[in-house]
Amino acid sequence: MTASLCIVMPVCNEGSTLALRLRALAPLRERGAELVVVDGGSTDGTWATAVALADRVVLAPRGRAAQMNAGARGSTADALLFLHADTQLPAGAELLIARALQAGRAWGRFDVRIDGRHAALRLVERLMNLRSRLTGIATGDQALFVRRTVFESLGGFADIALMEDVELSARLRRVGRPACLQTQVVTSGRRWEKHGVWRTIGLMWCLRAAWLLGVGAPVLARWYGYPGRPAHAAAAVAVMARAPEPGLAKTRLAPALGLRGAARAQRRFTQRTLQTACAAAVGPVTLWCAPDASHRFFRALRRAHAVACDNQCAGDIGARMQQAFAHHFAHATDPLLLTGTDCPLLAPGHLQAAVRALAQHDVVLVPAEDGGYVLIGMRRMVPQVFEGIDWSTPQVMAQTRERLRQSGVSWLEMETLWDVDEPADWWRLQTLLQR
Repeated sequence: MTASLCIVMPVCNEGSTLALRLRALAPLRERGAELVVVDGGSTDGTWATAVALADRVVLAPRGRAAQMNAGARGSTADALLFLHADTQLPAGAELLIARALQAGRAWGRFDVRIDGRHAALRLVERLMNLRSRLTGIATGDQALFVRRTVFESLGGFADIALMEDVELSARLRRVGRPACLQTQVVTSGRRWEKHGVWRTIGLMWCLRAAWLLGVGAPVLARWYGYPGRPAHAAAAVAVMARAPEPGLAKTRLAPALGLRGAARAQRRFTQRTLQTACAAAVGPVTLWCAPDASHRFFRALRRAHAVACDNQCAGDIGARMQQAFAHHFAHATDPLLLTGTDCPLLAPGHLQAAVRALAQHDVVLVPAEDGGYVLIGMRRMVPQVFEGIDWSTPQVMAQTRERLRQSGVSWLEMETLWDVDEPADWWRLQTLLQR
C-alpha cells in the first residue's frame, strides 16, 4: 500500500508561474496526495491562485522554515514532502517516496537538475548531488521528504532565516542516512542566471563554509540578501457586503452569468473576502451587511467565521463607508481597514502590508484599475475623503487624492489591483486561474 503523502509548498509572490506549478501536481492529488500551499504574505495573485488549485492554503510569517512548519502542522499523512515553488517533481514521485520509506528509511531527497543553459550549471548540479550523497545533507532544491512522525519528533524546521534545510538534515542524519533517490527533480536556474552563475556559486560556497564555522543564520541571511520578516501590526477590518440575491447583487455580471449566476458569484466573492480577512489575522473582522444583517447568508457567515455583523446605513457608498469608520473610531483607537468583496485578488498579504503602512501614514489605499479603490485604511478619522466624491465613476481615486491633499494628511498607495464588475473582468479572472 502506498504511504499517504502531504506536499508542503512555501510561496511568496509566485503568482506569475504558480498556476502552472500547481497544475503539474494535479495527478498526485488525484492519486490521494494532499497539497498545502503556505503563503508568506504575497501581494500578487499567489493567494487567489493557490485557493483555486490547492487542497489547503495557509498564511504564515515569511520565511521558508516558518512556512513549512505551518504547512506540516495538522497533517495526518504518513510522509511530508517539502517542495519549492520552482521545483518540478518527476513522474511517480509518490511511489518512489513510498518505496524508500517502506525500505526502512526515515527521510530522503531526490537528485536535482538545474534548468538552464549555462554549462557551469551541469557542474553545480553534479556537485550538489555528490556532496549530498557523501555528507547525508540535503538542500531544499532536492525536494526533501520525511516520515511525518519523525519530523514531529524532531520539532520540525528550526525557525531560522537561512540554512533551515541543512540544519534539519543534520538532525535527521542522527536518525538515519537519507534515501538518495537518483531520479531527478528539476529546479529553476533563475537564481543563478539572475545574479551570475559563477558569482552565485561562490556565494553559496561561502555561505555554507561560514555556516560550518558557526556564523549565525541571521548574518548569513543578510549576506544572501534575504528580506527580513516584516513586523506584526494590528488593525480591525471592515468588509462591506451585499446579500447574494438574484437581481440585486453583481447585476453587471448578468450578461455573462445570468442573474442567479451573478448572485452565486457574489456569494463566492463574499466568502473569499471574509476568509482572506480572517486569514490575515491582523485584528477583529466586522461584516457590514446590506440590506441588513438578518439575511440568512450573513447569519451563516457569522456562525462559520465568528465575526461581528452590522447593518449598512442608507445612502451612497461614501456614506456607508464613513459610517463604518465613524463607528470604529468611536469605540477603538487601533487603525481600521475597509474593503468590499469585488476583488478576488485581494490577499491576506495586502491587508498585512496595509496595516504596516499605517504605522507611518494616516491613510493607505489600494487603487483599482477602474479609477476607484479596492481598500482604504485609516489610523485616525479623515472624514473629508468621503465628501464630494463622484462614487462609481473613474474619478473616485483622483478626487480622493485631492481630498487627502486638502486635508494635509500623509497617505500611501499600494500596488493597483482590479475588481470583478463586468463580464470582461470575470473572464479575466478565469484566465488568471487557469493559466
